[in-house]
Amino acid sequence: MKLIDLITAQSARLKTAGVSFGHGTTNAFDEAAWLVLWALGMEPGELEAKAQREVGDDEHARAEALVTQRIVSRRPAAYLTHEAWLQNVPFYVDERTIVPRSFIAELLADAENEGTLDAWLTDRTQRVLDLCTGNGSLAVIAAMAYPEITVDACDISQDALAVAHINVERHALSARITLLQSDLFANVRGPYDLIVCNPPYVNAASMALLPPEYRAEPALALAGGSDGMDLVRRILADAPAQMSDEAVLVLEIGNERRHFERAHPRLEVAWLPTSAGDDQVLLVTRDALLRHRRAAR
Repeated sequence: MKLIDLITAQSARLKTAGVSFGHGTTNAFDEAAWLVLWALGMEPGELEAKAQREVGDDEHARAEALVTQRIVSRRPAAYLTHEAWLQNVPFYVDERTIVPRSFIAELLADAENEGTLDAWLTDRTQRVLDLCTGNGSLAVIAAMAYPEITVDACDISQDALAVAHINVERHALSARITLLQSDLFANVRGPYDLIVCNPPYVNAASMALLPPEYRAEPALALAGGSDGMDLVRRILADAPAQMSDEAVLVLEIGNERRHFERAHPRLEVAWLPTSAGDDQVLLVTRDALLRHRRAAR
């Protein structure tokens, strides 16, 4: 059997089983390709060149067994391979953190092309905070995109920070990324010129409906309370004290824009374009946060 035919067959199995995607892939074929290539010891980018390669019986058995594990366990593929890719950067991952998939990564990676985010930064942007860092992926991508910056990456979970440590070391960035255990801003060392944050923001109704793949992730990193805004409220209230005068906060809120705008109807924010649309990630300046605070008094 050729490699492409094996992937197509495993894709059909995933589709028939009704597994859920969203942890690095969005469809059955891409998920099957990821699993099959990993089982065969191949890199994700090798498929096009080796699609017609013949697959041996042992290889076929390994790939099929891994797909079977994916179907039976309903765990994200990244937990089976212990690797996830974000903006073409590989990261170690296990059940101690959610699988990295933040759209903020797109905005950071686009810095090389002087993308959307650059318009809000200055030549004085030096200190960056990755709040709720999880496995450290945004901190790593930020450090790669902006070689002149230093990054503090914090999380309340010591387990998550242990995974982040693996990724900081993997990409040889320990001289520029400092990991901190902190309940949001409690133990950070501001002021910062840029804060990026992909916090827990899933509302309670959505949490109750999550498929098994998402329930396999730490609820601490997903659940945002009844309207998803519990931590977002705290972040917006406390952020100005940790921001330099020209600083900006880049905050991902996923599909919760309706709840965000209901909670903060008069806060001036800019919605940043991502591959998922213009309503997943917002940017707010320190000045806007302070004005909003004064108006609320």
